[in-house]
Amino acid sequence: MIKATHLRKEFELSKQQRKELNTKDTLALAVNDISFTCEPGRVYSLLGPNGAGKTTTLRMLATILTPTSGSIEIAGIDAVKYPQEARKHIGFLTGSTGLYARLTPLEIIDYFADLYQVNTQDKEARKKYLFDLLNMNDFLHKRIGKLSTGMKQKVSICRTMIHDPSVVIFDEPTSGLDVITAENIIKLIRSCKDQGKTVIFSSHIMSEVDLLCDDLAIVHKGQLKYNDTMSAFRANMVANNLTEEFIRIVQMPTPQA
Repeated sequence: MIKATHLRKEFELSKQQRKELNTKDTLALAVNDISFTCEPGRVYSLLGPNGAGKTTTLRMLATILTPTSGSIEIAGIDAVKYPQEARKHIGFLTGSTGLYARLTPLEIIDYFADLYQVNTQDKEARKKYLFDLLNMNDFLHKRIGKLSTGMKQKVSICRTMIHDPSVVIFDEPTSGLDVITAENIIKLIRSCKDQGKTVIFSSHIMSEVDLLCDDLAIVHKGQLKYNDTMSAFRANMVANNLTEEFIRIVQMPTPQA
């Protein structure tokens, strides 16, 4: 489970950034008092325009960023106080692969499995499952630097999942990918749900959200504009389709406290 309570994140602005933004403020507020809960066996989607605060929120959940204030619970662990312990339960996938070009996929996956202290028997079983699921067997021994973008993303997915995390965080995982690779990621998300994992992902592609998610949050300018089930979103739509309803909600004034 993921439980985020009153999350807030401020970034200090450099002199150059203040000049570019034409502001005298020394701090930029990226996330402002966001609270939500993601349940096991369900897919929770974080939706919002570019710059809405989605990635900042996901990076706080993944313990990459520390919140300015608020709390995060990951699999029953206080992730702000004990980030190292929480990371053992987290798989985090972004569109940026950040892989070592001179290693092979097999070497990368073995390295991360050892880093997570996965025992040999479980490691071999997980590798077989993931390599088959993602159709990776044909390029396991090629250098990462020689692989296509889609192949590299498959390696990243495998690296994310090798320790069998109970909480999986996807930050726009299909962005810029070909249709086949994107479909593999969708297949993986469904598989995680079927296994009872807690899944949260951000996207700006409404068809993916409609296809996958059980619960939906809409974030705009760092604030939560909507937080309910996908079925409630559909049932209460005012606009003609999901995209138009998303735009309508984003453009609504945020109620003042």
